[in-house]
Amino acid sequence: MAKKFSQQRDLFESERSFRLLVEAVADYALYMLDPRGIITSWNIGGERIKGYSPEEILGQHFSRFYTETDRANGKPARALGIAREKGRYEEEGWRVRKDGTFFWASVVIDPIYEDGELVGFAKITRDITERRNAQLKLEAMQKQLAESQKFDALGQLTGGVAHDFNNLLMIISGSLHILKKGPPDDARLERAMSAIETATKRGAALTNQLLSFARRQSVNPQAIDVAERISSIREVLDAGVGSAVRLALDIHPATWPITADVSELETALLNLVINARDAMPDGGTVTIRARNIALTETPLAGEFVAIDIADTGLGIPADVVDKIFEPFFTTKPIGKGTGLGLSQVHGFAHQAGGTVKVASELGKGTTFTVLLPRGTDAPVRETTGAAPFRGSGTVLLVEDNPDVALVSIGLLEQLGYQVRRVADAEAALREIEQNGVDFVFSDIVMPGKMDGLSLAHRLRQIRPGLPILLATGYSEVAAGVRGDFPILRKPYEIHELSEAISKLPR
Repeated sequence: MAKKFSQQRDLFESERSFRLLVEAVADYALYMLDPRGIITSWNIGGERIKGYSPEEILGQHFSRFYTETDRANGKPARALGIAREKGRYEEEGWRVRKDGTFFWASVVIDPIYEDGELVGFAKITRDITERRNAQLKLEAMQKQLAESQKFDALGQLTGGVAHDFNNLLMIISGSLHILKKGPPDDARLERAMSAIETATKRGAALTNQLLSFARRQSVNPQAIDVAERISSIREVLDAGVGSAVRLALDIHPATWPITADVSELETALLNLVINARDAMPDGGTVTIRARNIALTETPLAGEFVAIDIADTGLGIPADVVDKIFEPFFTTKPIGKGTGLGLSQVHGFAHQAGGTVKVASELGKGTTFTVLLPRGTDAPVRETTGAAPFRGSGTVLLVEDNPDVALVSIGLLEQLGYQVRRVADAEAALREIEQNGVDFVFSDIVMPGKMDGLSLAHRLRQIRPGLPILLATGYSEVAAGVRGDFPILRKPYEIHELSEAISKLPR
């Protein structure tokens, strides 16, 4: 009997000590609820944080601590329901003190069971307003810093792009001056025209890099034979490395096809080759390898084509290698690069479902590896040296820019077409209603209520069999086309226009 009394006394003392401990905690509101949410106990922490004395709050429903909006949305009952079903409820949110002021609370609710029956809930609330304010202040400072860094990056970009484009414009304007000055001899004429053509292509490539970075470049994925594609641009790559650097190819003959944007692939390879050249100021060798590999680790698991671009140059310092894919980051002097080359490579690889990796050792060289998923479609073999496809009939050109329209009309007429031109989609619909045409060639970005893509969808409804070809320099909406309509990327040349028209359904 004495033993039992002693155990009861110990239990009573233990419960009393625990109750005194809970009631004395000042930094946490620790209290109990019955199964309905009625407050059955209260501690000094609850009084300090929420402002209620035990006499004022015991017997009241805990929902009074919530905002009016939360009460109207049934949040208190939902919190108890989740605690009952999941075994615990945790959240952060606004709560209301007795004086009506708000504080940011961290809340935990645990269900209490006795003999398998729910007898209530244990609730812990902390006031973390100061911590939240500090976090918001830190996030604001980080955002301000990011904005500052962005403006710095844009300043670097502006300087590099302005330098490159000024050089290109100088080449074009100087060459045009030669042509306009008088009838030059054949050699001077050829040099001037070649300079204009080269500058135009360089300007288009630079624009593509900017648009790829901005994620506003339309992408036309197609099946590509890697070995054939690399071989076809060998001359361009040779020109990219210059005379002091040797270019070597090691392409496995049975390399799998890939599915990607051809122009973006070629730009990525050229960017990597030029980057490798710049890493070898005293000359060296750039080796392009292509091989099939199987990856087993997520997230890149499956069959891939690996394209290596390896140089024998200076290597990349360890403190720089983590930054090389960042937009606008460059170690080159002002005017020698925009810092967009490797960013374009990174964007292209990930856009195609792959990635790009780098391995470098100071003094021994660097290898970039572009990993691209194996394609499922067989590549279409191109016929080299074929004359432009010549057609006949009438084409409706929808182009708001009169200068661009003039060039496009000239190219279409060279291909044998009669051209009718309108400046917007509404005029195009009226023209097609009144006069028949053999196909429509429309820019995507145009003024008015309807752009070129909307026009194409409208024509698909009212003239299901009418062939439609779209063109764009860039367009956010072009990303949604994806095979619905063929897209020709500006600036285009006559053989590209000819090829695109030849593929239109008839």
